Amino acid sequence: MTAFRISPAVADAFPETLIAVVTATGLNGQEPWPHTTTALEDLERDLADGIWAPADESDPRIEAWHTAYRSFGTNPRRIRPSVDALGRRMAKKGTLPRINPAVDSYNTVSVRHGLPAGAFDLDRVTGDVEIRYADGTETFTPLGEPDTVENPKPGEIIYTDTTDVLTRHWNHRDAHRTRVTEDSTHVTFVLETLNATRDGHLLEAAAEELHGLLAPHAGATTVHYLTPKQPQATT
Repeated sequence: MTAFRISPAVADAFPETLIAVVTATGLNGQEPWPHTTTALEDLERDLADGIWAPADESDPRIEAWHTAYRSFGTNPRRIRPSVDALGRRMAKKGTLPRINPAVDSYNTVSVRHGLPAGAFDLDRVTGDVEIRYADGTETFTPLGEPDTVENPKPGEIIYTDTTDVLTRHWNHRDAHRTRVTEDSTHVTFVLETLNATRDGHLLEAAAEELHGLLAPHAGATTVHYLTPKQPQATT
C-alpha cells in the first residue's frame, strides 16, 4: 500500500488544490488499447478540423499553474507545466506522441481537459509519496536521462518518495526510476487542478475518462481525491 499526501505547507499555500489519484492494478500494457487509440485520433482530428484546440497561456487553467510556478521560483515559460508543454507541442505538430498505452491514455485526457497529469510505476516507488517543498538536498534523475542527477531548488514543489524526487516543479517532468512502461502492472495516475471551485467538475470528468480507458486493461481500478482538508489517500 502506498499513501499519497499533500504536505501542510503546500496545502496552506494552495487551498483550492484538488488531485485525482487513479490507481490500476493488474495493468496489461502489452495488448492493444483500442479505446485509447480512438480517443487520441479523435482529439487530433478535432484539432485538425478547428473545432478544438489545446488550452494555452491565456486559459485560466494554464495561467493558474504559471502563477504557482512563479510563486516557488520557477519561470513557467522556460520550465513549463506538463499540460502546457504537451498542448503547445500538439498545437505545433498536430499530433500527440505515442509512448505506450498507459502514457498515451493520460496524455490524451490531460490535453483534452487542460489539466496536468502524470503517472508512477508503484512497483518502483519506495515508501509513501508526498507533495512538498524541496529543501535542496534531494536528488532527481530525469525521465530518459538515467545517468543525470539534479538537485531541486530549495522551495521548489516536488513529488517525492523515500528515495528521491519523482517529479520536479510540481508537474514539469517525471523521474526515470518510476516511469511507466508497457511492462508496468501497478500504476498510479494523478490529475491536478489548483482551482477546485472552478475546475473540480473538469477534474472529476477527466478522472472518470481516464478510469474508463484503464479499466478494460486492468484487474482493478480505484479513484481517490486529495484536498487540503483530506490531504492523504492510500492506494
